[in-house]
Amino acid sequence: MKTAIIFDCEFVCLEGSQRRFWCAAHDPDPVIAQVGAVKLGLEGDFPILGTYKAYVRPIDRFGERYALDPFFTALTGITEDDISAEGVSLQDALTGLDRFSDGVRLWSWGKDELNMMAISCYVAGIQPSIPAHRFDNAVKLLLAAGMPAEDLAKTPSSKLADYYSVQHPPLRGHDALDDALSISYALQHLMKAENLRPDAFDHTVVAS
Repeated sequence: MKTAIIFDCEFVCLEGSQRRFWCAAHDPDPVIAQVGAVKLGLEGDFPILGTYKAYVRPIDRFGERYALDPFFTALTGITEDDISAEGVSLQDALTGLDRFSDGVRLWSWGKDELNMMAISCYVAGIQPSIPAHRFDNAVKLLLAAGMPAEDLAKTPSSKLADYYSVQHPPLRGHDALDDALSISYALQHLMKAENLRPDAFDHTVVAS
């Protein structure tokens, strides 16, 4: 079966880091602490075929682990205990994601791969292991399905399934896997309704 991978990442932050583009003197580098992914079938009933989730030990430029700020824990639900008990190296998390993806394209709500593959790998001092051409922006898919640009601009990934009134299990916003599931449920719904063609995952052109 043809498949696509929908993924999401959570990046370490303090309150206001996103608004400051992580550029304040006290802001951490926006390295990932969690990655989640969904394998979405592009044939038949467009089933969800599997999921992947990894906690990543967030490392600073000097090889020391970032302590999680209470704001980040409240936002994402990720705790120090999660990282201590289940956290893996960035390299291992990316190897797991690559193996899970089985060579197909990976889609995120925006360009999460830039933080994951460029910034996080650069800070960790490792070579990015998945090439840039394997990634794409799921916003293109929603544009192709007719979602108004003004709605896209104000709808986070965690609310995308709700935007289309898709019934789904409870999801927590800012959990990497749950956000990837929210995107996947919306895409699944749009393909079933024939508002989105499965071949859009092969080649999506954004109108200028």
